[in-house]
Amino acid sequence: MLLPRLYAILDAACFADGEAMLAAAAELIASGVTLLQYRNKYGNAREMLDQAREVQRRVGGRIKLIMNDRADLCLAAGFDGLHVGQDDLSPEAARRIIGPERILGVSTHNPEQLAVADLTSADYLAVGPVFATASKVNPDPVVGIEGVRRARALTRKPLVAIGGITRANGRSVLDAGADAVAVISDLIRDPRKSAEEFLRILG
Repeated sequence: MLLPRLYAILDAACFADGEAMLAAAAELIASGVTLLQYRNKYGNAREMLDQAREVQRRVGGRIKLIMNDRADLCLAAGFDGLHVGQDDLSPEAARRIIGPERILGVSTHNPEQLAVADLTSADYLAVGPVFATASKVNPDPVVGIEGVRRARALTRKPLVAIGGITRANGRSVLDAGADAVAVISDLIRDPRKSAEEFLRILG
């Protein structure tokens, strides 16, 4: 699969309410974002499904929508793909649920995890955190630019770098071998303008 250089993540925890999150989604799409992940680590399944369906209703069809963690909600909301972490469903279990057509991504945090994930049916692999991040309560150790280079040498699958990526450092991450950068925090303030700047910097 061909990944866009900017992989936007809509984290429900970063917004005052669902409406603010949906407004940000609309702004991101207006900027030219073509891949969006919905992430909600604290909501209950009902709330997550309602929000996901609303995201789908408002922006689905115009961009690819990825569900974080929940294969069941990915199907129920009609999303285009699923992203799983090391503590979630295994990639193969996830693939059995979502089927062969949907996109599947897997988070990795070191060369060993990446090598294992490379052997699965995942369509892309994520590596990180590249830099210090505030988006996780207990983040894995920072891998740095060197970690991105190492990951690039270990897989031919599309590689997404995540963790502390900003407009100031995003280009260097692509130069290290990532195909895309996943961004949460640096898209929250003025999402449209921020995303437009990212797209310009990333080329």
